[in-house]
Amino acid sequence: MTISTTLPLPFEHVTTWVFDLDNTLYPSHVRLFDQIEVRMRDYVARTLRVDLAEADRLRAHYWRTHGTTLAGLMREHAIDPDPFLDHVHDIDFSVLPRDATLADRIARLPGRRIVYTNGTAPYAARVLEARGLSHLFDALYGVEHAGYQPKPDAAAFDTVFTKDNLVPRRAAMFEDEPRNLQVPHELGMATVLVAETRPRGEHIHHHTHDLSDFLAQIVD
Repeated sequence: MTISTTLPLPFEHVTTWVFDLDNTLYPSHVRLFDQIEVRMRDYVARTLRVDLAEADRLRAHYWRTHGTTLAGLMREHAIDPDPFLDHVHDIDFSVLPRDATLADRIARLPGRRIVYTNGTAPYAARVLEARGLSHLFDALYGVEHAGYQPKPDAAAFDTVFTKDNLVPRRAAMFEDEPRNLQVPHELGMATVLVAETRPRGEHIHHHTHDLSDFLAQIVD
């Protein structure tokens, strides 16, 4: 296989490709994250001794205020993050289809390829294995690598990117969550939103509803 060294103009400077995980490296229609949301709700209800409706309300509050359910639980209730993460990631990965076409297109991106998720690195490894993408990435970074600070916190990006020795102005970030692209944009990264719809915002340089098709435009 010949790897192209001439990229389309918006990406010709990129030497590090940063991918979010959930609803980015797998299509949102498989609904994998639905399983995690149910387990997060149940954990909140059991831990805080509230009913499921209140647990859902609290989860929405944590997400808006702190970036993730975990961050809200840690900051407002001082919970230990590891039991929470172990619980919510104990799910069925068999719903994820393997994707040889996506694997080929990621493999043809020149430079380093990393995953950075608000989940954990072991969880990311299981997702990648199920998708047939395990061999493609130089590093996996989870929320534990950011001291349990989540995206979109600027400190979380700084911690992970420093660990990786990443040069933002020579990197691109792929995300399904628009607010998680604000800091990468401010750092000078090329930003790609992977989602059905595109909200307004100058921090989103490119938009696609299909990651594989978008990568084909870069490497084919």
